[in-house]
Amino acid sequence: MGELAIDIHEMRASADRASQFLRSLANADRLMLLCQLSQGELGVSDLEASTGIRQPSLSQQLGILRREGLIAPRKLGKQVFYRIDEPKVLVMVQQLYDLFCAEDITP
Repeated sequence: MGELAIDIHEMRASADRASQFLRSLANADRLMLLCQLSQGELGVSDLEASTGIRQPSLSQQLGILRREGLIAPRKLGKQVFYRIDEPKVLVMVQQLYDLFCAEDITP
């Protein structure tokens, strides 16, 4: 059986991208926001009400998620709505739910 040739430079680049992605998620407030957004697009006031995250922290965390390309805004008049813009986020949120939340639910 032959060994797979591993390009260490590609591996490093992939590890760097994965590390940056995980850093973006490594905050309880950001995870709560992403969990809410995994259910669909929400306005800023809805996110504040559903997560309990208050200004200015809400704006700061949304800004980080937006800069990282994980969420995207949509303006409607004076209101801003957010949605998940990176499919990997949905996969990760589901995995985290399965690992940390589903075990707490008793049928």
